[in-house]
Amino acid sequence: MGTIRITKQFNFETGHALYGYDGKCKNVHGHSYKLSVTVIGKPISDSTQVKYGMVIDFTDLKKIVKEEIVDVFDHATVFNKNTPHIELAKELQDRDHHVILVDYQPTSEMMVIDFAKKIKGRLPQNIQLFSVRLQETETSFAEWYASDNQ
Repeated sequence: MGTIRITKQFNFETGHALYGYDGKCKNVHGHSYKLSVTVIGKPISDSTQVKYGMVIDFTDLKKIVKEEIVDVFDHATVFNKNTPHIELAKELQDRDHHVILVDYQPTSEMMVIDFAKKIKGRLPQNIQLFSVRLQETETSFAEWYASDNQ
């Protein structure tokens, strides 16, 4: 059997602010993100296996991405923990808001790198992460490809 790419898509809502940015995105705002995760591998060829013919069960991929990304980031506000936004983050946390502090500027570019790392760490050994696409708006997205990051 040949090598196949499998893609699963996800949606989640997340707020963020870009400290030091010279435009509107310096303000706290949110996006309806669309995340596409593509893995690559060979379909299971052993007909005695329950997942015969699959590269990975879509349900298994969904579980990984939901646990690592969607359930964590959905309806959260993301701030770089190394900026003065930390004060705002603490205030929101004190008011029982879901805040995520990261060690990077929470742009789509940096988030997609973070997401790829988290997903790669959870995939079965015979499955490789091919790409991750994080769409921030209808016309803007960032993509991570394994081939660009070897």
